[in-house]
Amino acid sequence: MKYHIAPAYQDQADHILDIVTHFESRGKNFDERNRNSLKLFDLNGETINVKSFKVPNLINKIAYRYFRTSKARRSFEYAHRLLENKVLTPQPIGYFEERGLFFGRSYYVSKHQSYDLTYRELIRDSEYVGDVDMLSAFAKFTHSLHKKNIHFLDHSPGNTLITIKDNGYDFYLVDLNRMEFGPMDFNTRMSNFRRLSSIESQVQVMADAYASASGEDPTTVFRAMWQGIQDFQKGFHKKKRLKKKLKFWKRS
Repeated sequence: MKYHIAPAYQDQADHILDIVTHFESRGKNFDERNRNSLKLFDLNGETINVKSFKVPNLINKIAYRYFRTSKARRSFEYAHRLLENKVLTPQPIGYFEERGLFFGRSYYVSKHQSYDLTYRELIRDSEYVGDVDMLSAFAKFTHSLHKKNIHFLDHSPGNTLITIKDNGYDFYLVDLNRMEFGPMDFNTRMSNFRRLSSIESQVQVMADAYASASGEDPTTVFRAMWQGIQDFQKGFHKKKRLKKKLKFWKRS
């Protein structure tokens, strides 16, 4: 196991290594998806979370072992880069990689961040659905990312944690392994909203707020943002239909 731990947690390195080594048999499930899983652990009275990335396919076992940076390491390094740019994300603690002849699992460890809701609850199934102030604040937050040349490629409903404060909101980015850094043209910036809300009234609120922050024309911003969302939705539903056909063909 190769690993790197942040200086602030060096004195607890053995404990953290023990947690990661026994990830499968210990800890409390927090979020489990098809590809990766997230668990909570106690680290001397502090709650931390450990994200386990699945074992890659054979080609990526070789690629991650010899050529590519692992998702766990990218998450750790990008978290530090965000914090350096005064963008909030749960405090990074370390990353771990199973390395032999081939690459195995990797793990990203961070401090557990409490929050009131995710962006997902702004668009469905909560008392916050369609909250104009919060949607506006989120759009301005996204503009601040773009202004800092941060392109969060996984800008999707579950990947922003929101805490409500007396004077506004704090936004924390999670699932950090896919990012790019550098100037973005207008279409790239608008496309960054494509995986978020597909409800026109909510997109209008975000477009108006983004335009207010950027100084760009609100109508132009909305049209570009809405077009990106429609294109994404079209591609998404096309893939779903194709998967259904493939499943039917396999059953036949």
